Amino acid sequence: MKPMKKIYSIISISAFLCFPGGFETDCAASETERYDDARVEEMLSRMNLDDKIGQLNQVDGRTDLKKLGAAIRRGEISSVMNITDRSLIDSLQRIAVEESPAGIPIVFARDIVHGFRTILPIPLGQAASFDPKLVCSAARNTALEATECGIRWAFAPMMDIARDPRWGRIAESFGEDSYLSSEMAVAVTRGYQGDSLADPFSMAACAKHFAGYGAAEGGRDYNTTYIPRRALYDTFFPPFKACAEAGIASFMSSFNDNDGEPATGNRWLLTDVLRGEWGFDGMVVSDWGSVGGLVPHGSAVDKRDAAKQCLAAGCDMDMMSYSYLRNLKELILSGEIDVAVLDESVRRVLRLKSRLGLLDYPYSRRTEHTALYSDAVLDTSCRLAEESSVLLKNDGVLPLGDEVRRVLVTGPMADAAYDQLGTWSLDGEKSRTVTPLVALRTMLPETVTVEYIPALEYPRDEDVAGLAVLRRAARRADVVIAFVGEEQMMSGEAHSLSSLRLQGHQTELLRTIAGVGTPLVTVVLAGRPLVVGEENDLSSALLYMWHPGTMGGKAAVNLLWGHSAPSGKLPVTFPRCEGQIPIYYNHKHTSHIAKGTEGDLSRVPREKPQSVMGHTSSYLDVPPTPQFPFGFGLTYTEFEIGYPRLSSSELPGDGILRLSVDVRNVGTREGTEVVQFYVGRKSASVTRPMKELKGFVRVSLAPGEEHTIKYEIPVSELAFCRKDMTWGIEKGDYMLMAGNSSDNIKGVKFKIL
Repeated sequence: MKPMKKIYSIISISAFLCFPGGFETDCAASETERYDDARVEEMLSRMNLDDKIGQLNQVDGRTDLKKLGAAIRRGEISSVMNITDRSLIDSLQRIAVEESPAGIPIVFARDIVHGFRTILPIPLGQAASFDPKLVCSAARNTALEATECGIRWAFAPMMDIARDPRWGRIAESFGEDSYLSSEMAVAVTRGYQGDSLADPFSMAACAKHFAGYGAAEGGRDYNTTYIPRRALYDTFFPPFKACAEAGIASFMSSFNDNDGEPATGNRWLLTDVLRGEWGFDGMVVSDWGSVGGLVPHGSAVDKRDAAKQCLAAGCDMDMMSYSYLRNLKELILSGEIDVAVLDESVRRVLRLKSRLGLLDYPYSRRTEHTALYSDAVLDTSCRLAEESSVLLKNDGVLPLGDEVRRVLVTGPMADAAYDQLGTWSLDGEKSRTVTPLVALRTMLPETVTVEYIPALEYPRDEDVAGLAVLRRAARRADVVIAFVGEEQMMSGEAHSLSSLRLQGHQTELLRTIAGVGTPLVTVVLAGRPLVVGEENDLSSALLYMWHPGTMGGKAAVNLLWGHSAPSGKLPVTFPRCEGQIPIYYNHKHTSHIAKGTEGDLSRVPREKPQSVMGHTSSYLDVPPTPQFPFGFGLTYTEFEIGYPRLSSSELPGDGILRLSVDVRNVGTREGTEVVQFYVGRKSASVTRPMKELKGFVRVSLAPGEEHTIKYEIPVSELAFCRKDMTWGIEKGDYMLMAGNSSDNIKGVKFKIL
């Protein structure tokens, strides 16, 4: 067959030669992306069976380049991952376009989860910002950096609902709440994809992992899940549906099975729901090896059987199992798979390449000015690190001021350039990382002495020999700043933990300092919520920065000295101990609701009737409340939030809940508050959460300033999976609540007619 390379027109891209090094976008929803369907159909009509099968095969580029080039030349590869060298990308692309039988370009992909070269805070940290606009702008900057190196497809955002902090991949998630996760996932999608995927500055985003991966039993990665369909619709599906509606280009299936069916081979999930109910017309790629993963799952006898199941289910592209490449031809020739099924998957792959503009210009763009590490990109990263940080405690020591003349810096995360980047920072360079120690030494005036005694070389270090020296130094200091937390490798894929305590002798380090009496500011850099009850008690202030990325050190100094004020809120509940897991704010009503006073073993009498303690859903040895609730976060001032007011207390099912609430800064410093809106009800056709986040607004006020927030929530946003498994709202009484955390809210009643 004659190669298709003549279908390409090498277009001028002079319009793209000059571009800003970073910018903010309004991240408004763009019009639905279109593809050249006629062109796709013409291409499809000219392809033979081998050409088609090759379009469903994705490989890792970190391999023998000679063999890779040969496979591309044979037309066996549609997408290549993990190559970031632009010249190599273009050379491989030239082989695909000019030497392969069909002449179809390759789409180059990468796990770009939270930044490319300039690493942003981990996604869980980004969610703590409650600032979708800033998250979108940061993602746009990431697209500028990545596309400069020829990458046009990113395997992000990851929007698995995560309620078990033992699960390592909670770091990649946006936390426990469906609404917040939806807002953040859509923001990242719009940042990556821009106004048009055909723009060479844009990357195709990928919604992963579809679906239920975050509910792995015991928090163990790759483990089985059991999520009822009602819970899928109510809790786990919304972020994915929101991204489908926002025009995301692709989905990725998940590793887990649910109720006995691996996601990659689940037709109900990939076809009935995703394409049938939601109308998604993009493509689905498997996770790494998950087509072949049906064999160890035990739902396929071999990779031939796995290929047959997964293609029929609606998985278009096989990532790294080669099950499609090696088995689909035989399956089709034998009549076990209808060629029309194959054609539909190939069509979706070609549509993606059409939307990306690769059919017109398949090569990497050329630029006069690099976006890599540009000032604007770095500034946005720093601002996001600041807004992602959550102040959990402050006894008045922060912000630090001119009275501080001698600072003792300690802890294994003070100068951990690699570790502060966090998981999935594949292309970040630790030589570019601004650590807290570097920032303190370069940003503070010469009148401030910075003494550095790490005491522990790394977080798991159990050598306590340096603690005596630390104690003596702490006595000389005006303040001690201890940077503790987790190494990069303690979170992320395949890095689950059974214990959420600080590792090594980090807590002992804090005990040593606290015993001296010098004010202790503890800064935690970690990839997940940790159990920090004792650390909170030992500290004068506790700042949780997650893994903050490249500019984390500068952000830390800005926050500690008050150049900016903390405004982050927890996107996930912090447990008091591992035994409380799972613990999350939007739990359902129960028949025996805890009073909140339970959990004190000293109150348990001896040899009394069992009923003496009452009968509530609680523990005997720990309070039912979390260490820190969802939505919690302090700042350097105080805000008063009034009761919400409604324009009408009775609304039709197609109406809009219009509310207003007064917010006043009653403190002495300018600050930003995140006002959160929750909705709940006591009764429905099925049990429902006590409250659910349905909106939020960031508001910045000067001391004494008051502002009235006006906000609208469509009544349709209160829909859920009803008793008959239909999706919709129900009439009845509801409560609208407003406040600055899930546990500090005021409510007003309303009715849906």
